[in-house]
Amino acid sequence: MIKSLLYFLWAGLFEIGGGYLVWLWLREGKPFWWGILGGIALAFYGVIATLQSTNFGRVYAAYGGVFIAMAMLWGWKVDGVTPDRYDLIGASFALVGVLIIMFAPRT
Repeated sequence: MIKSLLYFLWAGLFEIGGGYLVWLWLREGKPFWWGILGGIALAFYGVIATLQSTNFGRVYAAYGGVFIAMAMLWGWKVDGVTPDRYDLIGASFALVGVLIIMFAPRT
């Protein structure tokens, strides 16, 4: 379970960080190489996701919930936008969904 959670964390950092670099390049006029680095980071995200032990659909559904929470944290710490209570409630629901999808006992 710890290994799976670490994969989620790393994948989230590469996806959000890569997307952020592309965003900065296209939306805020940063140099082209920022976009290239973002693309490379996004490729690493794709590779890390394959390290999970369950099927593609389940992994990507669960990643969605993790990324919701991580995007809120990114916005708070990097962009300085403090999540409000509705952001926190929504992210909490998403994380509960992740736990159910990934770790519920299957028959």
